[in-house]
Parts: sequence; C-alpha cells; structure tokens
Amino acid sequence: GVPVPGVPVLGPSLGSCPCGAHGRGPAGLRRQVTAEQLRARGNALFQAGDHGAALAAYTEALSLSDAASERAVLHRNRAACYLKLEDYAKAEADATKAIEADGRDVKALFRRSQALQQLGRLDQAVSDLQRCISLEPRNKVFQDALRALGSSMHEKMKTMSCTDSKVEQMFQILLDLDEKDEDKKQKAAQNLIVLAREEAGAEKIFQSDGVRLLLQLLDTAKADLMLAALRTLVGLCSGHRSRTMAVLAELGAPRLSAVLGVEHEQVSLAACNLLYVMFDSLKEGLQKDFRGKEDAVVLDSSRDLKLLIKHLLELLVLEGASAYGRDNALNLLIKVVPRKSPKETNNSLSLWVIDQGLKKILEVGSTVCGSLGSLPMTENSRMSTSVLLSKLYEDLKCDAERENFNHLCEDYVRSWFEGHELPGKLRAIQTVSCLLQGPSDVGNRVLELEGIMDSVLSLCASVSEAHQLVAVEALIHAVNKAKRASFITANGVSLLKEIYKHSERDSIRIRALVGLCKLGSAGGTDFSMKQFAEGSTMKLAKQCRKWLCNEAIDAGTRRWAVEGLAYLTFDADVKEEFVEDKAAMQAMFHLAKSEDRSVLYAVASTLVNCTNSYDHEEPDPQMLELAKYAKQHIPEQHPKDKPEFVKRRVRKLLTAGVVSALACMVKSENAALTNSCRELISRVFLALVEEAEDRGGVVAQGGGKALIPLSLEGTEVGQTKAAQALAKITITSNPEMAFPGERIYEVVRPLVSLLHLQRTGLENFEGLMALTNLAGISERLRQKILKERAVPMIEGYMFEEHELIRLAATECMCNMAMSKEVQELFLAEGSDRLKLMVLYSGEEDEKLRRAASGTLAMLTALHPPICKRIPQVTVHWLEILQALLLSPSAELQHRGAVVVMNMMAAAREVAEQLIASEMLEILSVLAKDKDKP
Repeated sequence: GVPVPGVPVLGPSLGSCPCGAHGRGPAGLRRQVTAEQLRARGNALFQAGDHGAALAAYTEALSLSDAASERAVLHRNRAACYLKLEDYAKAEADATKAIEADGRDVKALFRRSQALQQLGRLDQAVSDLQRCISLEPRNKVFQDALRALGSSMHEKMKTMSCTDSKVEQMFQILLDLDEKDEDKKQKAAQNLIVLAREEAGAEKIFQSDGVRLLLQLLDTAKADLMLAALRTLVGLCSGHRSRTMAVLAELGAPRLSAVLGVEHEQVSLAACNLLYVMFDSLKEGLQKDFRGKEDAVVLDSSRDLKLLIKHLLELLVLEGASAYGRDNALNLLIKVVPRKSPKETNNSLSLWVIDQGLKKILEVGSTVCGSLGSLPMTENSRMSTSVLLSKLYEDLKCDAERENFNHLCEDYVRSWFEGHELPGKLRAIQTVSCLLQGPSDVGNRVLELEGIMDSVLSLCASVSEAHQLVAVEALIHAVNKAKRASFITANGVSLLKEIYKHSERDSIRIRALVGLCKLGSAGGTDFSMKQFAEGSTMKLAKQCRKWLCNEAIDAGTRRWAVEGLAYLTFDADVKEEFVEDKAAMQAMFHLAKSEDRSVLYAVASTLVNCTNSYDHEEPDPQMLELAKYAKQHIPEQHPKDKPEFVKRRVRKLLTAGVVSALACMVKSENAALTNSCRELISRVFLALVEEAEDRGGVVAQGGGKALIPLSLEGTEVGQTKAAQALAKITITSNPEMAFPGERIYEVVRPLVSLLHLQRTGLENFEGLMALTNLAGISERLRQKILKERAVPMIEGYMFEEHELIRLAATECMCNMAMSKEVQELFLAEGSDRLKLMVLYSGEEDEKLRRAASGTLAMLTALHPPICKRIPQVTVHWLEILQALLLSPSAELQHRGAVVVMNMMAAAREVAEQLIASEMLEILSVLAKDKDKP
C-alpha cells in the first residue's frame, strides 16, 4: 500500500504477493543513492539549460525510487522540464502526481497552473494559483501571475464572443483561391477540426452556416481541403442526431457516396469515417441533444438510414467507383447493418439489405479479376464480401429467412452458370468460393447444384492461368468443409497432386499445395491420425516456407503459403522446423503487416498452432481405460508438443519479432480482422506472456497497447484471454510504465471482467492481483475501479475457500481502503466488513493477517470513527490486537502498534478499555526493544 501519515509501509507490500512473481521490495541503500545521484545530475542539467537530458535523468531516478516523498519531488521536477519543452499535457500530469502526494506543494501547484494556462483551461489554472496564494500570501510571483491570468481570461471571454467571426475567417482563408500561403491554410483547417470536436465549437460552426461552407470545400476537389471538410463534419455529427440529419439534408446521400468512391485513398477513408459517425448518430440517437427540443425537431431517422445504405449498395456495383471506395463501403455495411448483439430483437435492416442488395453484394463476390469489364478490386475486397455475407446470414432469426437467403444465392449462381458459357461459369464458381469463405452452409448447398463441382474439377486442368486459379481456389475452399471433404479426398487428391507436380505456374502450384495441406491436416493435433505417408507433410511444409521466402513471387500468391502452414502446423514436427527458420517467420510477419489483410487469419492460426494456445482438455483417465476396452480411437499428443518444446518455440517467435507483427495486425481497421481472428491473436498474446521474464519485451514492442482493444471487443473467450494477458503484465511490471498516460485507466475494465463468477479461479486470482497493483498507485485509479463496480466482487472473494484467492482479495481491499468511499463502507449499518478484517487479523495464515491488519492500520489512520467501531464488532478484538503485538513477525507487530496508537488517539472510552487490559504492559516491553526501532 501507499504510505500514509502514521502508517509507514503497511498495506500488502508488492514484494509479498502469494506467487512471489511481482512487484518491488524495499529499496536498498545502493539504489537510494543512485536515485539521489540521478536527481542531482538532473538538477545540474536543468540549470545548464539541457532540459531533455534533465528529463531523462529524473525519469530514470523515478524508476529506481520507492519513497513517496522522493517520487513527488521527481514528478515536480519533470513537470518543470516538460514546461520548458512545451509539452504542457505531460507537465500537467506530472505536477498532478506531485500534488496527489502533497496537496501543499506550491511549486507543483504553480507549475500545474502554468501548464493549464497553456492548455487553455484558464479556470483550473486560476484555482491552482489561488491555492498557491492562500499557502504563500506574500509571494509576489504568484500575485503577478494571477493578475496576468485574470486579464487573459478577460481576453478569452472577448474572443469567445467573436468566435463567429473566427469561424468566418477560417472559411475565408480556406475558400480563397488566391491564398498561396499553405501553412496558413493548414492552420485554418486544423483549427476548424479542433473547434468541431468541442460541442460548443461544433454548434458555433453549425449556426454560422458552416455546413454550406464545408460543402464548398468538398466541391473544390482538392484533397487537403476535402479532408479538412470531412473531418470537421465528423465533429458536427458525432453523437448528435439533429445536426446529422441537417448535414445529410444539405449534402445529400449521392454526394457522400460519390466522395466515398473517389480514387484518393485518404479522402475515401475520411468519408468512410464520417458515414460511420452519421450511421452511429442516426441509430443511437440522443447523446448530446436536449430531449425536449430534439423530439420537437427530429422525425424518424430510419428513412435516412436506408437512403444512405441504398447508396452504399449502389456504390458496390458502380464501375466508376475506386477499389478503396468499394472496400470502405463493404466495411461500413459490415459495421452498421447487422445487429450488434443477439439480445436486440429487430433484424429488419439486415432483411431489407438482403432484399434490396444481396445481388449487388454477390456481384462483388463473383468478380473475376482481370476479366473483361470487371469491377476495380483490392486484395481485401473478396474477403470483406465474404465477411459481410456471413454477418448477414448470422443475423437471420428463423429457417424461413435462411431459406430465402439460400434461394437468392442459388438463383444468382444459376443465372451465371446457365447460358453464359465459360465467363458465366467462372463467375458462378467465384461466387461459390466467396460463399464458402463466408456463410459456408450456403456455399455447401450451392456447391451441390448440378454441374458446379464437375465444372470446378474440369477447370482445374484448364490451360488458362486465370481460369485455373478460380477453379483451384474453389476446390481448396470446398476441402475446408467437412460435407465435401470425403468426396474431394476420393476425387481431388490425385487431381491436386497432378497440378502440384506438373503445373509450370507457381501461382497454381502454391494453391494446389494448400489443398493438399488441408487434406493432410484432417487429423488436427492428433498424432495418431496421419493422412499422408511419413515425411509427406514435412515436404509440403518445406515447399510452403520456400515460397513464403521467395520475394520474387507476388504477396497475393505468397499469402497462400501461409494458408498452407496454418494447416500443416497442426503437426509438431512442422512447428519445430518453422520456428528454426527465422527467414520464413520474418517473411510471414512482413506479410501480416502488408496491405493485404486477408492473410491475417492464416497468420494468427499458424501462431496459435506454434504456441499450442488452442483449447486442449486433459482426458479423464477412467474414460481412457473405457475407450481402450471398447477399442475406440484415443487421440495421442505428439512428443514435441510437451511444455518444454512449446516454451522454446515461444522464445524463438519472440526473438523473431512476433509482437510487433501482432500489434500491427490489431491496428487493422479491416473486415478481415473478424472476432474469431481477434480471439486467435488474444490466445497467442496470452501464450507469449506466460513466462514473467518475457513480459517486459512484449510491452516494449507494443503488446500492452494492442491487448487493450482485444480485451474490449470480440468473442467472450477472446476478450477474457486478452484481459488475462493484461493481468499478467500488470502483476509483474510497473503499471505506469507498461501502460503510460491515460492508457492505464483503460486497463481497469478488462481486469474487473476477470472477477466475474463464470471466470476460472486462476483468472479471478490474477485479476485481483493486478487490481491490487493499480489500486496502490493513485486515487484516480481507485475511483475508476469503484466506478466499474469491482468492490462488491472483491468483497465476495474475501470469503473464498481457496486461500490464495482470499488473500489476493484482502490485499486488494487493503489498497482500495485508501479511498474515502471504501472507508465509509466499513461503517455501513448491518455490514460485517470490519468484523471480517478484525477476525482475519487473528488468522493463522501470516500473509492473510498481514493484509488484514494492514487494512485496519490504514482504516484507523484515515477514518478515526472506525476506531470506535472495532470494539463493537467482536468480543475477541483485544486478544487479536494483543496477538499482533506479541507476534514473532516485526511487520505484524508494527501494524498492531499503529492500530493501537490510532485507537488510543481516537476516543477516551476506547483508550480506557485498552489501558484496562494487558496492553500497557505489552507496549512497555516493545518500547524497550532496541532491535525493532
């Protein structure tokens, strides 16, 4: 716990955790001197004007210092450096940390007021300066600063009153065709965007005829001006339905759709972001608006929603639309059409899109790149189409709706397959591929239409590379589906082998190889279920690695080599060879960071296999005996899948740079990053942080930052795995360094989710340990933990039978007890919280006694009314306190002495009870013990 007046080093010291794996023990003398030396060096550098070097020295000193008072001074000194370096946000943050330690630190208060003034938060700056003057009324520097700030505020008020003219001025600069000063234009654009992010600023722009002027900026067709207009419109529409509808009425859905379809990638992406914000505001409705006024002004927005979606669907098949625009339209449809949760009952939007636009979506999925009149596509377009089809199909609620979807897909495939000769057959097969990658049940049904499978097999032998590519890919996707696998094992293996051995084109051979890989891995991780002859799998894997490393082959083709490895790495021999091939690993990581996002799932699958982070249950020994008796098949583990092999593979992946590749994959705002893909990445991260010594490296390469979004979005399993990885990092690292700035507050919610009852005991334990570390850092973090409603769950685990979980919960409560709200809970009528703490202070488990008595010491020091309550909660209170004082452990004696001291000071009647007992005698003996100062 953080030291408080009268309670030196009491709470669960971080060095005393049950697993012994985390935290910082008491600072030794040598470390203390080093921190002081660094601080002195920083002071000298600051005086010499080298503020950057001074900052580095103070920062290093902070990492070596444990004393709260010393850390406060270092934070205050860093604030001075940041002020000189004009990084005002960090100056404010550091000054705040110093003030949290000592509210009367005038230097820290003054520095924070300077930072706040520069950040434009003048009212807060005045408050800090007034506090400085109340502490040092005769300080002329503070008086002058307050006067200057008063006049600044007066100026600000005048400026605010003429914001209208400022907005007008910004638009004039941006719309002036004769204005040649690009810096001036850029500054005006940036000011406009920043202004729009604040509700008051957004309203000013809106009231100042801003939408019409932003429309003029869009019409200039200049990329930088279009970007400024789109980003400003995002501010206007964010969470505000009435303004969104007004913007939509002024701009019109056709114009927005046209901007989305432009060739300029950044402009298309900005338009996509604007449309997403508009959809969000139209769907969610009132967040920033006043309901009374809103209801009077705004009508039903569902018509506008459908109008926007209709134009997005039309954009999909518009020949003039760019490939990026098409991808962005698909991604928007994925995000806004299906229900966010099965709990929502209304799926009418999905039904409307299927009715109005399924054919248009299938047009994109059926496009054969390079054929006459084909739509412009990126390498991600087909994957995005499959994801959209899958989302729409999953959003259907009954058999009749699913049957309708199936019929529409079958009719579309037939329309191309029958009467269009070869180009039509190719488009039909391409559609089947797209469906097999998305809603596979629909794909399987379409695959069984008369003539489809025969055409796939015959086109596999085509002399045209383009035709052969379409057919082989369809065959590979068909192999993936259990329904077809037996048919293809009988008919396709010989064909795929033939293509693999005799085709002269690598692009065809690599795809045939993937088909063979899929068939070869049908036994999964079961060592006894080998599909191919001994050594065949290794040969296939070697060829995959060879192609993967061949940079002469295009990335789209090399992606298939990763697909092959995703299946072959079920075999532990393949895993071992892969992690020994550093060039192959790095080639795969390079692909994961490339523009082609369709490779993400294959990369994540390969890594899950290599780290053995898939679910595997230990079979029940009795069931094994029964299976042997019944001559049933028993799965066998490969000898190279034992823990020591897995640990070695993880180390090799870390050395090769797996973390930066995973972090890059998580950043992807692409449909290919599906929830199941996120889950795979979370599994890999959890495997990477299993060993405490690897965690620092994972954080340094961006793993901590990447885990936060994974823990907040995706499947429940994926979110839990990511939260557990965050907990492991928080337990063994300094959380402020692992999650700097505001990021540390984002970690609280995932950690609290580990306390839910459906989580495993290990997850509960690690969540509690991590929250203990966070709760010991600052009041703001404790408030965040309170806000996430974690305290009742922490209390619940204090009654847990498992001693380590019970101890972790008590330690967590000890640090939470520094908050006023938590202290009040211990005095609540009818509550046994205080009684439990007193009784735990008398338990046999020394660690539990240390945590509970530390909490009592903290509570009695910070909230004196608790001292009066202790004698009322249990008749054994005196003997428990005496036992603490007579304990052989100096730590327990210290805690007991602090509790008794606080109770003596709190109330006369309590003091009388203490003195009437043997307490005075015990204290007299302890006071003479020179070995325990």
